Amino acid sequence: MSEKIKSEVISRRRALSLLGLAAALGLAVPSTMATVSDAEAEEPGHERHEHRRERHHERHEHRRERHHERKEKE
Repeated sequence: MSEKIKSEVISRRRALSLLGLAAALGLAVPSTMATVSDAEAEEPGHERHEHRRERHHERHEHRRERHHERKEKE
């Protein structure tokens, strides 16, 4: 209970440095988050690409099935 609380005096230079760092982070983080969300939202060919990939896999499976059917007949 008899602990002494040491209060550290911060110099003006140190306080301004911390304030500048906080301001820089405050500006950097929202702009980074906006770029990430914009990139996810604006992928014009992504949906088309997925659809093409699905069709490719369907065609591939169909070819494999036909190939195995022919092999079984031989």
